[in-house]
Amino acid sequence: NDGIDISSSAGTPVKAAEAGTVAAITRDTDQVPILVIRHADNLLTVYANIADIKVEKGDSVSRGQTVANVRSGDPAFLHFAVREGFESV
Repeated sequence: NDGIDISSSAGTPVKAAEAGTVAAITRDTDQVPILVIRHADNLLTVYANIADIKVEKGDSVSRGQTVANVRSGDPAFLHFAVREGFESV
């Protein structure tokens, strides 16, 4: 898949990679939340396999701000992707 899976303990804070605006909060086909943050230059960061989302669509976030926590699972991990528009980069 596009992006990377980062091994982590369940409940670990997920932090924004850069300042931006929450563009979308949605769910995948298994109903697992996905958070998308829009940054300058049409870059998007995508955070999946998360829980306890701390922000809402339209919120401004700063770099390093906690936006969610890692969801429990076996194994627990954060899925992270960077996109330029619809293209993975």
